[in-house]
Amino acid sequence: MNKIKFGIDRLRAEPELRKPLAGKRVALLAHPASVTADLTHSLDALAALDDIKLSAAFGPQHGLRGDKQDNMVESGDYIDPLHQIPVFSLYGEVRKPTDVMMATFDVLLVDLQDLGCRIYTYVTTLRYVLEAAAKHGKAVWVLDRPNPAGRPVEGLSLREGWESFVGAGAMPMRHGMTLGELAGWFVNTLQLDVDYQVVTMAGWQPDQAPGYGWPLEQRSWVNPSPNAPTLGMARCYSGTVMLEGATLSEGRGTTRPMELFGAPDIDARGLISTMQAMAPDWLQGCHLRECWFEPTFHKHAGQLCSGMQIHVEHDHYQHDQFRPWHLQALAFKALRKMQPDYELWRDFPYEYELGKLPIDVINGSPLLREWVDDNEALPGDLLALTASDEENWREEVREYLLY
Repeated sequence: MNKIKFGIDRLRAEPELRKPLAGKRVALLAHPASVTADLTHSLDALAALDDIKLSAAFGPQHGLRGDKQDNMVESGDYIDPLHQIPVFSLYGEVRKPTDVMMATFDVLLVDLQDLGCRIYTYVTTLRYVLEAAAKHGKAVWVLDRPNPAGRPVEGLSLREGWESFVGAGAMPMRHGMTLGELAGWFVNTLQLDVDYQVVTMAGWQPDQAPGYGWPLEQRSWVNPSPNAPTLGMARCYSGTVMLEGATLSEGRGTTRPMELFGAPDIDARGLISTMQAMAPDWLQGCHLRECWFEPTFHKHAGQLCSGMQIHVEHDHYQHDQFRPWHLQALAFKALRKMQPDYELWRDFPYEYELGKLPIDVINGSPLLREWVDDNEALPGDLLALTASDEENWREEVREYLLY
């Protein structure tokens, strides 16, 4: 088995890689999952190196050390008590770094664990810091990490005019790339004149069992956000994240968020049967288990929900067949068929977007919602859209793949 090294581990172990940082003011953009192989937080690991001068740190959504539970709960700036450097929040008063923030460093190291999903806001934060670096003449180094969902590509691509903090560009929901690879795509498509480089991983094999993206037998899982507790969640997330735009619970307030969903007023057993009748191919690669759960907070808190858990571990998981976005789309469609008047879509300002339904912001267009709500629309109609988007994306990004 190849011994994997993440970008941070290579930077720590190879003094030659760090030579260009000599005499530079270095900042780090990181979060709770930014850890080395021995589980030292990257900020602490870098601070321990004599040849790196840390001048600032940045935290994305949920914070540098991980302090905020839900979406749209902002973090503030502070001075790190251990290292006595400013820690700036990129999910607080601002989401793009300010001129004052950019003045605190020469090189920004980006060490963020992504989940392989367009809506995960670390993708957008990466775009914003690349744009700011181009404007201010700063350098950006991406310390690359695995995409735990692996290489598969899935879902509708974001349509023009639907960019948001959960939609940084015209990519499908499940993008199949690492953040280092996405950095190259951003720099090219946005035509950024920026000094950037990727400290690549050594030994990452995204198609290798049993992790298929995550080196399951070599690295511990650390939550990159509060509701990302397992590799199973990462595998399901590109589909179950759509539940944030629906009235169904996505399992927040339980110990398996984003792996199960339900509501007090649905028939989960009937829903699974209807899904199997409508498009059995869309259920492959996993096992759906009827279950009951009671969220302790968030949607339907304190109410017993009829629902299902998506099992994507051991023999239940077939990496090449599992299609979480299509699975969740089918669940919406089946519920609409069973209960046509069900109040399915939430309406509130999702991630600071006003006047748009959250489900549309999440999907980067109204296309998914319109397909669900159209009684005449069939599974094949949605497949025709997604197949084209997925194939176009694979072709577009092939030149940016580093592994």
